[in-house]
Amino acid sequence: MYGLVNKAIQDMVCSRFGEDMWRTIKQKAEVDVEVFISMEGYPDDITHRLVRAASVVLNLPPSEIMQAFGEFWVQYTSQEGYGEMMDMSGDTLPEFLENLDNLHARVGVSFPKLQPPSFECSDVDEDALKLHYRSDREGLAPMVLGLVKGLGTRFDTEVEITQTQSRDNGAEHDEFLVKYRQQ
Repeated sequence: MYGLVNKAIQDMVCSRFGEDMWRTIKQKAEVDVEVFISMEGYPDDITHRLVRAASVVLNLPPSEIMQAFGEFWVQYTSQEGYGEMMDMSGDTLPEFLENLDNLHARVGVSFPKLQPPSFECSDVDEDALKLHYRSDREGLAPMVLGLVKGLGTRFDTEVEITQTQSRDNGAEHDEFLVKYRQQ
């Protein structure tokens, strides 16, 4: 994963729990990287170790940490220079979700080794849709829950999201039911 992801994890932990907690988590994860460089690639294992260590240190399930990170990621990337690109990807939650693969393609210009997930919307109507999530990476479905909630905040939209199908349970891909109401 790119350093931008690990920097965001660091920022989330530091803003909510402080620098000392971040140092404790890094030590527990056995990660000795002093500064993550946004545009540099790092092994996925570093990110997974940070999440597992945060789970132990903060006494929270990894899925809860990933969900919180998903919500945080929306705000973080917007502030880290991707807000304009996000603005161009849709004016409403469903429009944005339908354009996620296009957004990832544009981001891929800056991050040539990017291995983005794929998102597809189906059964879209005025208050609900099915979001199909496909990724080569394991264990990131909880992050999708947080991402959609974070996007709900971004679009001033009340969101209820439930996972209806899971790769962990043998499905071909993860699927979510997203109900929404513009506020």
